[in-house]
Amino acid sequence: MNFHVMTLFPEMVTNCLMESITGRAISAGLLTLDAVNIRDYAQNRYKHVDDYIYGGGSGMLMQAEPVWLCYEALIQKIEERKQSENKIKVKTLFMSPQGRTFNQKMAEELSKEEDIIFLCGHYEGIDERVIEMIDPIEVSLGDFVLTGGELPAITMIDCISRLIPGVLGKDDSAVYESFYDGLLEYPQYTRPEEYMGKKVPSILLSGDHKKIEDWRKEQAILRTKEKRPDLYQAYVEVHKDDPKPKKRKKKF
Repeated sequence: MNFHVMTLFPEMVTNCLMESITGRAISAGLLTLDAVNIRDYAQNRYKHVDDYIYGGGSGMLMQAEPVWLCYEALIQKIEERKQSENKIKVKTLFMSPQGRTFNQKMAEELSKEEDIIFLCGHYEGIDERVIEMIDPIEVSLGDFVLTGGELPAITMIDCISRLIPGVLGKDDSAVYESFYDGLLEYPQYTRPEEYMGKKVPSILLSGDHKKIEDWRKEQAILRTKEKRPDLYQAYVEVHKDDPKPKKRKKKF
């Protein structure tokens, strides 16, 4: 997996992602990260990349030319790496509050890609003409506005990276987490068995893996119903035709 980030603040991206799990995955060669400075493609003496907005309005807008030149150079770089005359397959994402909301399903889809470009705007955004030229997929983290696209890009890269085989060290580590099968994650515990009067549920100490699996699924359903009724309703709708489980004779 090769991540390419078009940004005015490359150090912001690399400093964050070179730490912890993603940093280890990059060092191990499971991922590559290329944070490209759009300012390097400004065709003026002072490396300005923004200007006033036509029609008035507060703030400054990123100009089309440095963004387009940066994108062209990045595509050429990917083509040279692949050494192919065929049209390369690159997924380009534009971090925008107007885009499709990012979720775990999208992360799973993107984890199957080989090259992903993240276009990060700043100031009041980017000249619409270059967005039309690049024609990226617009992606949002939610209904709020940030100062730039770097934090959403970092968040998405972290999420996608966890789904790439070998990144977490254990192939099934990313499977049984929040939003797997549309459910929130079940509660988890570690030593000691009792802390300030609170005990680890006895089922988890039983050694009966089937009962533990059933308990975790039950807890995930109950937690989702309580904390995210929207996800719970979607889960019920998907599984409405599943055979009903037999009632257990005793509670855990």
